[in-house]
Amino acid sequence: MLPNDLNVCLFPMPIVWDSKETNLSHLTEAIEHIHPATDLLILPETFSTGFPSGEDKETVRALAERNTGHTIDTLKHLARMHNMAIAGSFIADSGGSLYNRAFFIEPNGEETFADKKHLFTMAGEDKVFSHGVRRLKVRYRSWNIAMIVCYDIRFPVWCRNVGNDYDLLIAVANWPTVRVDAWNQLLRARAIENEAYVCGVDCKGTDKKGFEYDGSSAVIDFKGKDISVPSDYGLIYGVLSRQRLDAFRDKFPAWRDADNFDILPPR
Repeated sequence: MLPNDLNVCLFPMPIVWDSKETNLSHLTEAIEHIHPATDLLILPETFSTGFPSGEDKETVRALAERNTGHTIDTLKHLARMHNMAIAGSFIADSGGSLYNRAFFIEPNGEETFADKKHLFTMAGEDKVFSHGVRRLKVRYRSWNIAMIVCYDIRFPVWCRNVGNDYDLLIAVANWPTVRVDAWNQLLRARAIENEAYVCGVDCKGTDKKGFEYDGSSAVIDFKGKDISVPSDYGLIYGVLSRQRLDAFRDKFPAWRDADNFDILPPR
């Protein structure tokens, strides 16, 4: 492993729906088993509550927190204690509006947030949450990282990597087993077309509607190859090679011929 490589750990976490303290406690316990050389831990979408499919707005509001709430405070503490960044999403309340909010918490306390752009209308997400207008972007340990949430991955323009703007795309999800083949294929497609690593993390468990989640998660390289290394405690590891990524982009610079897109805000 070279100094500029990035060690990632995916945690396809079993979620207990609507039980925030149970989920935070499970994370706190699991993180004790993560390899100490890990740079970045990635959790599923809405890891602390589960995705609120079909719930009304006031029911969901009871699960929401501000960026300064208990959930983010816990994540900041764990990131600092274990010297690793932690990424995922949670249900956020901001100015009275609710958001499915992606977070990237660094060990030094730096925090970056962005809200899910494409809301899953088939489960009524658009009736509860407000749309995000920008993609999460952060530079961490010499890597440019972008992040999307679940349904966002179906929209390649939103995920487009113009001018190698990112080296790693994180996708976090509550993607049910009944449709998981699409999720697995989309992870590879986004990696190949964007010449970047993709880390996709789904959850495990059964939601309140009876949908099951099998935790399908993977580290995909820039050629679409699964380089995941399963481990104990349900953890999945991957080493992202800076040297291999740069060499491939130099040898096969399809990114130079890519189309540019302008993303307009919602009307």
